[in-house]
Amino acid sequence: MITNIKILETEVLSDNWYILRKVTYQYTKSDGTKAQQSREAYDRGNGATILLYNKEQRTVILTRQFRLPTYVNGNETGMLIETCAGLLDYDNPEDCIRRETEEETGYKIAAVEKVFEAYMSPGSVTEILHFFIAEYAKEMKVTDGGGVAQEEENIEVLELSIEEAIAMIGTGEIKDGKTIMLLQYIKLNNIL
Repeated sequence: MITNIKILETEVLSDNWYILRKVTYQYTKSDGTKAQQSREAYDRGNGATILLYNKEQRTVILTRQFRLPTYVNGNETGMLIETCAGLLDYDNPEDCIRRETEEETGYKIAAVEKVFEAYMSPGSVTEILHFFIAEYAKEMKVTDGGGVAQEEENIEVLELSIEEAIAMIGTGEIKDGKTIMLLQYIKLNNIL
């Protein structure tokens, strides 16, 4: 275990999209000796994600969109199936996820349930992601969704049975961590 962590220097390497910093820090090791390291940390803010589910139909709402990092790392089309998500910006997690749900899926939801929060890539990204679930019904659909046009999100809305979605994890059609976590949460807690 390390203790007495002290940041010695922080250097901004890039602030083109979000902020990439090189942080040099010192700490005390368990044997009492001091050590120093430098690491890069990408700060894109915190986010929220949600899995919409319908108990009667045993379905879930997911999205499909182009994700450049997956494309440059071997995803032939760059398309990724995932739960609705977004950055908090200046909102609290609940307001953020309600806004993102309507923008991306077209569903206007009121009641959301926070189920947990997690660091998704703590070795390099500062983000904490807040995980939610919410029931949806056809009458909650107020727009086609698809994301914000000015942001060029081009999101496709998918309604899948829970069985199909779970099977897609096994086939590799669903590879997004947050989506896998929420689908497993729904199954493990016998919600669907």
